[in-house]
Amino acid sequence: MSQARQRARSPQDKELRKTALLAAARELAAERGVREVTLTAVTARVGLHPSALRRYFESREELLLELAEQGWADWRDRLLSDLDDATELTPEALASVVSGSLEQLPLFCDLLTHVVLSLEGAVRLERARRYKLAATEAYDAMVEALAGADTGLDRDGARTFLAGAMSCAAYQFQLSRPSDTLRELYAQEPRWAHDALRFREQLTTLLTAVARGARRTA
Repeated sequence: MSQARQRARSPQDKELRKTALLAAARELAAERGVREVTLTAVTARVGLHPSALRRYFESREELLLELAEQGWADWRDRLLSDLDDATELTPEALASVVSGSLEQLPLFCDLLTHVVLSLEGAVRLERARRYKLAATEAYDAMVEALAGADTGLDRDGARTFLAGAMSCAAYQFQLSRPSDTLRELYAQEPRWAHDALRFREQLTTLLTAVARGARRTA
């Protein structure tokens, strides 16, 4: 039996195997999109039988939810770093900063759709709770950072702005990854592609409008 297929026995080996499975899922999602990630494909990439995954994750949904949880931490860290380096954040500038932070996290943008549709409702209660706690912690940190920076947003405005960022990013990302059929259709009818294939540009435009509406009034 190859080294890749031997059962991980020590805690360290199990953690390495879990990390490898997450990395494989991340690679497959980048190649094919989250909806095409299957347990068979993930385990095959790390040299395991599909049944072996149950020792680390109870389901495909739990595995992908773990990636979404990591995505929240990545977005928080990236956005807080970008805000630290920014001054005089007009609505346009703020929208550019936030859309740029999301553009660097395509897997997270893809997962934002699937978390709501299927992932968090398909795992055990305690796993869903752990995801919510991690997401809320990251979200609250971003609210405080937005309200504390030179953005013109108070906490309520920051929450509105982040809600817009999450919703718009999830939708615009799916538009920006059309199927082969749609790509062919857009090539034939370019007027239908005006909302597609321009993720950051479209997201920045939408978030500029949200930021203007969410700013404090005198």
